[in-house]
Amino acid sequence: MRIDRFLQLNTPHSRQTVRGLMAEGRVLVDTVVVTDPRCEVGQFSRIELDQQVLQATPAKYFMLHKPAGVVSATVHDVHRTVLDLLSNDDRQGLHLAGRLDLKTTGLMLLTNDGSWSRRITQPEKSFDKVYRVETQDPVPQQAAEVFRQGIYFSYEDITTRPARLEQTGSHTSLLTLNEGRYHQVKRMFGYFDNEVINLHRESMGQIKLDPKLEPGQYRELTQAEIATV
Repeated sequence: MRIDRFLQLNTPHSRQTVRGLMAEGRVLVDTVVVTDPRCEVGQFSRIELDQQVLQATPAKYFMLHKPAGVVSATVHDVHRTVLDLLSNDDRQGLHLAGRLDLKTTGLMLLTNDGSWSRRITQPEKSFDKVYRVETQDPVPQQAAEVFRQGIYFSYEDITTRPARLEQTGSHTSLLTLNEGRYHQVKRMFGYFDNEVINLHRESMGQIKLDPKLEPGQYRELTQAEIATV
């Protein structure tokens, strides 16, 4: 939104008066005097008129180490939610940038910046997500090639995008996806009638779960991490 429009909507002043106030240097955007009425402002811009703050909503970006048994939702009638793990001040206005099911652990991203989260979750984007997988039975030798070619899901009438499987043991592997279908990892291994017994997300794009975070702990993202999205 243009700054003159914002001030017209959020003060008693007309647009003509607003432009006069700006010409006098009485409007600050992010602590800088702004005189151009065409200046664009966003939801996280700090806007002041005559030293009165009209908007000062900070952008928030967190990574959280989700434990098992916590639901990926903002509210739930039965289970604790990921927001319940944050302090009252930090959780205000947050939403989830991607989800994990109840038993799955690992990296979750939370923010109040809808544009940022959409860049992560939009289907046409190709943010790799890396999962550590443990299965009930040994991983079949042909699994890597089958995952690379894609698996047909008849319910949605789609074929999964090529995925990369790296075995780390007879029953363990790292799986890299760049999409997020419903229970996708479990369904892919289910193609071989092999049950996933532990599933942990290690990274989303270039953002990796901080190894210092214990399950249930969280921290703010660094500016470098935010900028990767």
